[in-house]
Amino acid sequence: MATLFDAHAPRPLADRLRPQRLEEVVGQDHLIGPDGPLGRMVRAGKLTSIILWGPPGCGKTTIARLLADRTDLHFEPLSAVFSGVADLRKVFEAARARRETGRGTLLFVDEIHRFNRSQQDGFLPYVEDGTVVLVGATTENPSFELNAALLSRCRVLVLNRLDEPALETLLARVEAELGAPLPLTADARAALKAIADGDGRYLLGMAEDVVNFGPAEPLDAGGLASVVQRRAPVYDKDREGHYNLISALHKSLRGSDTDAALYWMARMLDGGEDPAFLLRRLTRFAVEDVGLADPGAVTQAIAAWETYDRLGSPEGELAIAQLVVYLGTAPKSNAGYVAYKAARKAAKGTGSLMPPKHILNAPTRMMKDLGYGKGYAYDHDAPEAFSGQNYFPEEMARHRFYDPPERGFERELRKRIDWWDRLRARRQAADDKDDEGTGGGGA
Repeated sequence: MATLFDAHAPRPLADRLRPQRLEEVVGQDHLIGPDGPLGRMVRAGKLTSIILWGPPGCGKTTIARLLADRTDLHFEPLSAVFSGVADLRKVFEAARARRETGRGTLLFVDEIHRFNRSQQDGFLPYVEDGTVVLVGATTENPSFELNAALLSRCRVLVLNRLDEPALETLLARVEAELGAPLPLTADARAALKAIADGDGRYLLGMAEDVVNFGPAEPLDAGGLASVVQRRAPVYDKDREGHYNLISALHKSLRGSDTDAALYWMARMLDGGEDPAFLLRRLTRFAVEDVGLADPGAVTQAIAAWETYDRLGSPEGELAIAQLVVYLGTAPKSNAGYVAYKAARKAAKGTGSLMPPKHILNAPTRMMKDLGYGKGYAYDHDAPEAFSGQNYFPEEMARHRFYDPPERGFERELRKRIDWWDRLRARRQAADDKDDEGTGGGGA
């Protein structure tokens, strides 16, 4: 069946509906609005080099092209995927010649993070002297992927993932072009926007598929699934998405929001994350953020790890989910973690202080003569099995590194530590009194 799109082949719908004015770009008002940085640059007629950082299909290429139009710059597009040093040299030579005739050049570099460090350095003199206004586009965090020298000469602008109203605006434009509504039920229309996952270009591609399919009746959500292919979640296991989501999972657990933690866990697994990485981080959480508030947490973590190793995927993923629920609902304490860091700091600051002699072994006669082991009190023989002796170096004041809160099992540990503190103080007072008596007799 002939469709609206046949007459315009081979241009895809996304290209045909590409905005012709900056004001038509959707979802990025914080940048292109009157008070946004790009809006102010256009109004002043002076464009500086920028890096556009955002997810796929949010309008980076379109914005760059429209900026060139609005500032009367020659638009020179380049893809870092297909270009090398020779291509860059030709672009810079042409830009320099164009500049001599009074025309500036906007060099748009798509996927700029794909250039290596030395190639990125090649931009510096041409950006610095104004031969080109560089507009780089990247889906990756520029602070990780771009040279500091290049970043210092560019302003990084963050583009948003397209939200539901922005996607709906794009569908309305499709329908205006068609002169008819899309053949979708309300549920299918909502599903189409959900599948797009914030990618406007992908949304328009799916809308074109639906129109070309030409259903006799509006498609429901099930019918839509048979026409369009579900988009894989945007998730790079070795890049920023990986670290963003594990941070979200860890902090959700720390905040005892079990449901949010389950969501982030599911997002990572759906994105193809290695379950062993998740289990490693969850085990770390058990000792760092639950600790002795629930001593069973680390046992549960190791058990979940072993269970997954034995069952594999997908059955073993239930063990990961169970661990997330356990950790999310467990009492939280970082007292052990804080104690460890404080003890490490003290150890580094005190150097090589010797232990007090009374807790040193004396396997030789010379060591005994030097006082090693002299006066050691065997705690099991002391009242309450607690001698109260000093175990810190004699040149070092006593420190309190571990300070358990009144939560979970650590409430009991708090009672024990407080009891030992009282016993230690009582016996220290008794020792001081004995010393005074001995001193008086000697006098």
